[in-house]
Amino acid sequence: MPVQITMEMPVDAFSVLRKSPEDFARELALAGIVKWYEMGLVSQAKAAHLAGISRERFLFELSRHGASPFQETPEEIDEALSRG
Repeated sequence: MPVQITMEMPVDAFSVLRKSPEDFARELALAGIVKWYEMGLVSQAKAAHLAGISRERFLFELSRHGASPFQETPEEIDEALSRG
């Protein structure tokens, strides 16, 4: 069940992204969810669920936001591969 959150924003905030207040709110929520994913707080599946989109769409949104789909760093991947 969704919960509605009310925020006060300056009127010119919506023009920054050239979005309606509704689209701005969706974009703001998605940006937060992408950040939570980047921080390792949520999985891809959970992030997609929170955003109300498919996992495939979430991967596209990661790309659009310049975020990596991988939560491991290149060094962590190298270390895991070297352990075999």
